[in-house]
Amino acid sequence: MPILISSVILSLLMPITQSAKKALRNSLRKKSFNGRRKKKADEATKGLKKFLTSDKKDAKEALKMLSLAYKVIDKATKSGTLKKNTAARKKSRLAAMVKKATAK
Repeated sequence: MPILISSVILSLLMPITQSAKKALRNSLRKKSFNGRRKKKADEATKGLKKFLTSDKKDAKEALKMLSLAYKVIDKATKSGTLKKNTAARKKSRLAAMVKKATAK
């Protein structure tokens, strides 16, 4: 799937050599993919936090959402979008939030 590069970006960056042009294309493509992965991870995290702060706290549903958040965070880590320790910290904090919310 080709990435459309606006003429404004190209005029600002202006790669001259062929290898620099290719590096720019690859950089923009990776930025797009990484942005999508990071956004999915953030959305899963926010969704779980929103669910835990709501009035209807179901333990089974919380664990299901936690599992989904783990999956998305692990995929982002595997691709290199998130660093390993960042992912571990996020997962640990989410697990603690679920434990605290479902214990009541």
